[in-house]
Amino acid sequence: MSKKTEQGIHPAWIAAGVTFLTLAATAGFRAAPSVLLVPLQEAFGWSRSWISAAVSVNVLLYGLVSPFAAALMERFGIRRVVMSALTVIGSGAFSTIFIHSPWQLIALWGVVVGIGTGSMASVFAASIANRWFIQRKGIVIGALTAAAATGQLIFLPGLSWLATHHGWRSVSITVASAAFIMVPLIFLLLKESPAHVGRTPYGAPEGFVAAPQNKRNAAKEAINALRDASKIRDFWYLFGSFLVCGLSTSGLVGTHFIAAAHDHGMIEVTAASLMALIGIFDVIGTLMSGYLTDKFDPRKLLFFYYLLRGLSLFILPAILFQTVHPSTLVFIIFYGLDWVATVPPTVALCRTILGPERGTMVYGWVFAGHQIGGSIASLGAALLRTKFGDYSYAFYISGLFCVITCYFVLQIGNDKRS
Repeated sequence: MSKKTEQGIHPAWIAAGVTFLTLAATAGFRAAPSVLLVPLQEAFGWSRSWISAAVSVNVLLYGLVSPFAAALMERFGIRRVVMSALTVIGSGAFSTIFIHSPWQLIALWGVVVGIGTGSMASVFAASIANRWFIQRKGIVIGALTAAAATGQLIFLPGLSWLATHHGWRSVSITVASAAFIMVPLIFLLLKESPAHVGRTPYGAPEGFVAAPQNKRNAAKEAINALRDASKIRDFWYLFGSFLVCGLSTSGLVGTHFIAAAHDHGMIEVTAASLMALIGIFDVIGTLMSGYLTDKFDPRKLLFFYYLLRGLSLFILPAILFQTVHPSTLVFIIFYGLDWVATVPPTVALCRTILGPERGTMVYGWVFAGHQIGGSIASLGAALLRTKFGDYSYAFYISGLFCVITCYFVLQIGNDKRS
């Protein structure tokens, strides 16, 4: 390898860039449920609870498949798993244009797309960061986590406009197309590991030797990681805190904010634009969180993130209006900065449970907790709205859980320090 190549851009940054584009471009299938909630209700007359059930199944499988995906990436390679997942997502999303009953929505958008998204999930970002980076890992994970917010920024207003002017099926077709387009991009541009291009990870010390690729049973490895991690109290603190993270973000605000704003008379495209605005500040907040994770105690960062998120949820029901109010914009900015800022410190703490070698699989199980919380909120918020007529109780309950979580994240590592 020439000296010029050695001194050029490290291929780790190219891998991170391709991953960022993939996660951003395929964010449509994560944003689509919030856009489709009202159009499906109006098109078929289905209850919001039925539609939310499909979202709940999707969110749950998105998390439960995640730890097995991490092991599959170790066993078969990142590229194969991601390309297969994108193909499944595209097929499932496209097939939804033929549905005519709620169970078909649950089967396709809930089960098929849920399994596909779970096969990528956040473990894709964590796997790339762990495999390609020794230094700057925190900020890389922050940037890759923010990719979904970037995609949300790009897709949400457009998907909402499509649903309003061309029907909900146009949303499914667009999401499927985005997933299919990314398959050849991954095949051509994403390299499997630094060793495949004759390099070491970014920031690797002199004499670095990569660990051999794991060829053991992927499912068994994932189960073994859960078995070993479950014996450690800190794992349950992380699992529980990330459950609350999912409860208060993707499951609640991510799924129901547009519908909640619509209940107050706001048009859907405007509400979707506010969600996209959350995406702008999400990128900023997650990048800042990645930088801070490299510098400060991640437990203390999580304490402040959950506290501020909980307080913001308490005020949300009072600031939803028919039009955009200045107080609504303040919430959007504030909440956007905190949306997934929890990810970089959580990933860093997962590496301390069973060591860096199994950090991604541990994070996969912790992320499963995130999606369990999201699944509960997706369906639970719809049921509370049906019973009480609005989403206020859902926002208050989620905010309370965030405040309670502040105490438990500070307990992480107490046994080791004592």
